[in-house]
Amino acid sequence: MSLSQEYDENWSIWKKALFKFIFSYFSLYIILRFLNRFFEIPFKWVIKNILGLSYSYNVNGFGSGDHTFAYVTLFINIALCFLISSLWILMDIRKKSYNQLFYWFVVCLRIFLVYNMLYYGFFKIIQLQFSYPSLTKMLEPLGNSSPMGLAWTYLGYSKSYNLFMGLMEITGGLLLIPRRTSTSGAFITMAVMMHVVVMNFTYDIPVKLFSSHLFLMAFFIFSTDSKRFFNLFVKNKATPAYKFYNPIKNKIYHKVIFWVKSTLVLLFAGLFFINAAGNGRGKKNNNKPPLFGVWEVEEFIKEGDTLLPLLTENERWHYLIVENKNSAVIKTMSDLTLSYKFESDTIEKKLKIYNVVTNGRAKYNFKYQKPEEKKLVLEGNLSSKHIIVKLKRKDFLLDSREFHWINETPFNR
Repeated sequence: MSLSQEYDENWSIWKKALFKFIFSYFSLYIILRFLNRFFEIPFKWVIKNILGLSYSYNVNGFGSGDHTFAYVTLFINIALCFLISSLWILMDIRKKSYNQLFYWFVVCLRIFLVYNMLYYGFFKIIQLQFSYPSLTKMLEPLGNSSPMGLAWTYLGYSKSYNLFMGLMEITGGLLLIPRRTSTSGAFITMAVMMHVVVMNFTYDIPVKLFSSHLFLMAFFIFSTDSKRFFNLFVKNKATPAYKFYNPIKNKIYHKVIFWVKSTLVLLFAGLFFINAAGNGRGKKNNNKPPLFGVWEVEEFIKEGDTLLPLLTENERWHYLIVENKNSAVIKTMSDLTLSYKFESDTIEKKLKIYNVVTNGRAKYNFKYQKPEEKKLVLEGNLSSKHIIVKLKRKDFLLDSREFHWINETPFNR
């Protein structure tokens, strides 16, 4: 009953039924993934009158792939799949086989998988999906992180790990392109996506539905050639060459398709790396601005009075965080986070620190000194109040600890 990419003139009833169900399900999933917004009105009717959901929700999910509308779409996907496949089975019971439709169905699944494997793979290689932890993130207590935030920090820290994940996804995608290597590509994609699925479920990352479907698609493609795989690697038995069914015999067509595939892959890769070259995101401490770093306040003087470092103090700074060009973050003792425009003149040793909303575009309102490499003194006016701030640069073990081949004892802190 198993589905195979080999030619079979007469399919069994159960094989035809299985194909119709799988074809209906995955076809609907891909179509609804792109077009479900156009069916918002009838889908909302289903939500209200059939599912009886009355709480508020947003159709776009704000970046989440597991929002209410996505689950409702999946419910409708499954319902329509049973309806369409059942009617198809009853109305087309005399047809002997679906070799040609099955061929093009697998081709479409491979294209869908290839695009997503290359898309996410290149994003990981240039470290745009998981960027290096920001200085603000470094200051946050571990316990304040969400499971997803913890995973993003963990994955973003290591460029090498991103490179490994990206290369594995790209390898699986590239091997899915030629039909001869599609089984190997599906197997690698299954392994890669299983890792992603487990991460998504165990760290509450809202891409559970999509990653699970990518895994299932790869598993389905692999299953069409699984008999040869298990004979060779499990049963240790000789296995004959696989005779792929191909409805198009024209050699010129296949040569053209080969060059089209190659050109598209090169264009795909080129666009990503051009984007990476013009986007510094994800690169560790890339293009550091002047005074880059986390500066911890040692002394804060306002209008001649020294403010004590009390945790209830809203005005006394705790940290000055300079990470991005022309902006800075100030964290107060009471853990308020305030964003400011931050422009520096390194020749005149002057700074602009101002709030765009309340101050518009301010003039240089601070002077600074660096008596030592890790010391900084600011003096000026902020919100019509004269302040003097003495700071010391804070270093992070996570940011400074490098790779070691030899560790006499575990360095686990």
